[in-house]
Amino acid sequence: MDRLTGDTRDAYVFVAVLGASSYTYAEATWTRGLRDWISSHVRAFDFFQGCTRLVVPDNWKSGVKQPCYYEPELNRTYNDLALHYGVGILPARPYHARDKAKVEAGVQVVQRWVLAALRKRQFFSLAELNEAIGELIGKLNRRPFHKLPGTREELYRSIDVPALQPLPAQPYVFAEWKRARVSIDYHIDLERHYYSVPYQLVGKEVEVRYTGTTVEILYQGKRVASHAHSNRPGKHSTVPEHRPKAHQKYLEWTPSRIVEWAATIGPFTAQLAGMIMAERPHPEQGYRSCMGLIGLGRRYGKDRLEAAAQRAIHLQAHTYQSMKSILERGLDRQTVVESVTLTPPVEHANIRGAGYYAGSLFEEVAE
Repeated sequence: MDRLTGDTRDAYVFVAVLGASSYTYAEATWTRGLRDWISSHVRAFDFFQGCTRLVVPDNWKSGVKQPCYYEPELNRTYNDLALHYGVGILPARPYHARDKAKVEAGVQVVQRWVLAALRKRQFFSLAELNEAIGELIGKLNRRPFHKLPGTREELYRSIDVPALQPLPAQPYVFAEWKRARVSIDYHIDLERHYYSVPYQLVGKEVEVRYTGTTVEILYQGKRVASHAHSNRPGKHSTVPEHRPKAHQKYLEWTPSRIVEWAATIGPFTAQLAGMIMAERPHPEQGYRSCMGLIGLGRRYGKDRLEAAAQRAIHLQAHTYQSMKSILERGLDRQTVVESVTLTPPVEHANIRGAGYYAGSLFEEVAE
C-alpha cells in the first residue's frame, strides 16, 4: 500500500520446495516476468545453500518458450541460469499437478500457514512484506510434521544438505539475449546505443548477451566483442581495434590537424573543413566528412578540390555529399559569380606549414 495515496498493489508469491524434506522457500515479487523469475531462483538457491541436480518448474512462459514434455525449449536466460548452477530444468506438463506434487503441496501450505496469517496486515513496501514472509517460513520449516517425526528443517539438514551441489563462487547475474545484425559501420544497435564488433562481421547476424553492466557479442557461439553497458541513447561504444586500419588512423587526428591539412590545399578548403566541424555538436562528428574531402582531393586533385570548396561555401552547402556532387558534375570549373568572404585561417602553435603536409596525408589515407 502507498502511504501517501492509500493505493494498493498486488504482489505474486514464488514458492520453492526441496523434494526429500519439503523444506520451503517463499518470497513476494511485483511481477512474474523473466527478471523476477530468475532472481527468485537465485535467492532460493542461496536460501537452500546449495543446488539440486534437477529443477521442476511450472511451464511458465517467463522461463519456458515452448512447452513440450520430451524436449521443452527454455528461455535463453533461464538456460543460462541452469548452466551457471549446474542444474537440469525439467518443466512440469501443463495441467499435470502430479509432475510437481511437492510444489503443489508446498503452495497450499504457504497459503494456509503464511499468506493466511498476513491477510489482514498492511505492508508499505515489498521488502517489508518479504521480511514478514521470511519470519513465517522459518516457523513453518521448524514446525513439527503432523504424521511424521521431526521437522522440515531437521530433514533438510540430515537428507538434503549432504546431497546438494555446492553453490558457484558467484551468484548468477541476470542477463538477457537478443539477435542483431552488424551494420555497415561495424556496430550493432542495443537499446539505441551502438556497440562495435570487428569490421569483418559487417552484415552478419550476431547474438548479444547483456547484463546491467556488460554487453557481450557472440558470432557462431564465440565471443567477438565485450563492452561496458551504456544507457546513453544515440552514442557509440567503439573499440579502436574493431575499425579497419584506415579508420584507426583517424583516431590520431584532431580538429587543428584537419584544418592544417586543409590549409595546404587552399584557404577555401580550410574554411570549409572548419565549417563542417563547427556545425556539429562535437567536432569529432565532422571528422568523417573531412576524411571524405581527403579522398576527393586524391581523386580530383588539389586545384579542383579548392575550387569546389569555394562553390560549396558560396552555396552554403557544407557537407561531403555537396562537395562530391560539385566535383562529379564539374561545377567546380564554373566561375563563382559572387565573391566569397574568407574567414581568417586558424592560427595554432603546432601548425607546421604546407611543406610538412604536402602529399603525405593523401598517401596516408590511401593505404
